[in-house]
Amino acid sequence: MSSITPVLEARNLVVNYKNHRAIDGLNLSVPAGTVYALLGGNGAGKTSTISTFLGFNKPTSGNVYIDGESPDENPAGVRAKLAYLPENVALYDYMSGLENLTFFCALAGIQVTRQQAYEQLLNTGLQADAHDRRVSTYSKGMRQKVGLAIASAKHAKVMLLDEPTSGLDPSAANDFAKQIRAAADSGLAILMATHDLFNAKQVADRIGIMKAGRLVEEFDAHTVAHDELEQKYLAHARGLQ
Repeated sequence: MSSITPVLEARNLVVNYKNHRAIDGLNLSVPAGTVYALLGGNGAGKTSTISTFLGFNKPTSGNVYIDGESPDENPAGVRAKLAYLPENVALYDYMSGLENLTFFCALAGIQVTRQQAYEQLLNTGLQADAHDRRVSTYSKGMRQKVGLAIASAKHAKVMLLDEPTSGLDPSAANDFAKQIRAAADSGLAILMATHDLFNAKQVADRIGIMKAGRLVEEFDAHTVAHDELEQKYLAHARGLQ
């Protein structure tokens, strides 16, 4: 994969928080059409990595690039190329899913018609009878689908996901995995920070394991069975590797 031009890239990235090194010499690349699953326990550096790509953290040394641009040098240009889906999608409960979609698109300078908004929501699997209901009545899985519809409407080149399947039931997690796979197949570069080994194996093309801010192992997802992935993850978590 190294011969393929990455859309998302970290080069020798170091991020310090006061006396704590959150990211320690990270090199990572994600080409277009690829899902990269970043595994690791709490404090491994996954969320710090996502935050640095978003421009929330300034690198202590090294660099990150989105489609060849640095968030430090061109924050507005980079944000236009990014879609971000956190663990808990921030939507307005008193608005419907449709209203949230059109509102957040308008904030990004994207105009969508009511019909286009309906189609975006249908494409992410949100049932038609929920489009005009208040988001306060939605499950977490339904909220994630609205978040995906907003990301899709933005026509981003990169999608960043932080624990996207946390709290989802198995059916909703499976639906979400299908949507992420479809987004990658349409050409997005996707970086997904997760604890969910099953989802990582199901959806990812490439998997990396982080520990103490370092990328300690990475491999193509198809080269490992689920039980082998679990063994690798636990070996690093327990300090056996």
